[in-house]
Amino acid sequence: MKLKKTSLILLGIVLVQSCNTKDEPIEVTSRNFMDSVDLVTEIMIHDVFSPPVASRVYVYPNIAAFEIIAQNNETYKSLSGQLPGLKPIPKAESQNVNLKVSALVAHMELSKTLIFSEDRIIHFRDSLYGIWKDKNKGEFEASEAYGLKVVSYIKDWMNKDNYIQTRTMHKFNIDADDPSRWQPTPPAYMDGIEPHWMKIRTMVLDSASQFKPIPPPKFSLEEDAPFYKELMEVYNVSQDITKRGDTSEEIEIAQFWDCNPFVSVTRGHLMFATKKISPGAHWIGITKIACKNENLDFNETVYALTKTSIGIFEAFISCWDEKYRSNLIRPETLINQYVDEKWKPILQTPPFPEYTSGHSVVSGSASTILTSIFGDDYTFIDDTEVAFGLPLRTFTSFNRAAEEAAISRLYGGIHYRAAIEQGLKQGRKVGHLVAEKVKMK
Repeated sequence: MKLKKTSLILLGIVLVQSCNTKDEPIEVTSRNFMDSVDLVTEIMIHDVFSPPVASRVYVYPNIAAFEIIAQNNETYKSLSGQLPGLKPIPKAESQNVNLKVSALVAHMELSKTLIFSEDRIIHFRDSLYGIWKDKNKGEFEASEAYGLKVVSYIKDWMNKDNYIQTRTMHKFNIDADDPSRWQPTPPAYMDGIEPHWMKIRTMVLDSASQFKPIPPPKFSLEEDAPFYKELMEVYNVSQDITKRGDTSEEIEIAQFWDCNPFVSVTRGHLMFATKKISPGAHWIGITKIACKNENLDFNETVYALTKTSIGIFEAFISCWDEKYRSNLIRPETLINQYVDEKWKPILQTPPFPEYTSGHSVVSGSASTILTSIFGDDYTFIDDTEVAFGLPLRTFTSFNRAAEEAAISRLYGGIHYRAAIEQGLKQGRKVGHLVAEKVKMK
């Protein structure tokens, strides 16, 4: 039987291609991991996760990825035995497993279980999987199987952190008879967000109240009382900023650090964008900036993001413990009742008690951990808010950025000075504990 000339040519092409086809090791870069983290952030913005819950969405997938790269590695030390209830993950049995691929698989797959809009992660995941299969199907399949095995293991540990139980606990009860207690604020008058977050299992803190701050100034509307003076400071600073117009640096700072996922309306010319990112997401963004600046490899990037996310997670538990203990009323409520009924803060007041300032606590913790990783006097350009129509800001250290984030709450009209200053101290204590106690290298 004779083959036609064209058939012989096609057969030759196939044979040549077959001869030239050779499985190559799959390359996974730090950019791949940061793209996965970015996607999770975008989905949380879309799905409107509260800041405390967002911190949980970040931390567990990061830990899963870190535990995979830490095994049989002279540089890194597993978190098992360091975090409550976390035991060593199963070892990779196949010699064909690429641990970086497995780590990224674990990050994507565990993240997918923690958000609502799963289709967006599935699309991203499947595009990567297709590339990896084409490059080295055997290595990919072994790595995927191992990554999924670790996901199942980490999920079992994660689901024991009391989060599921808090979903069915009662909502926060408003004490309308006590003028010092928190009341829902306009425009949506939402219920208090996550009133039971202090019941979430801590990872490094010995309890949610380990760094319980001093109480806020005693509530009093007497003109010579410290509390009243702090209330009027919020009002007067806001009035001064408003008079100078929307080009003032204070407004730029307030908007840059707004990080309120619950903004539902604009505040006239004083609002440049509707903000959806959370405080934790902003600091995850800063961590990524430092990783890019230092050209960190995959493992180092996972390490930095994991340690920072642990600090953010612990900071929210510590802060929320105090918020619902002191249960302090927001400036907006008191100013409208006793000073100026038409006054509105530059930023929209978020739906939970005032003391301490969440952004101050989270910023104090994250900046302390980042300083321990990258050093002090670390200059960087923060482009985290560019996607929200806001300009770049340059900082000479992570601590300076945290201080600006904290004071932004006064400029925005949503916190008294005590909540800002004590919150920053509280967060730095959390950050120091995580930086010193958690041995990841």
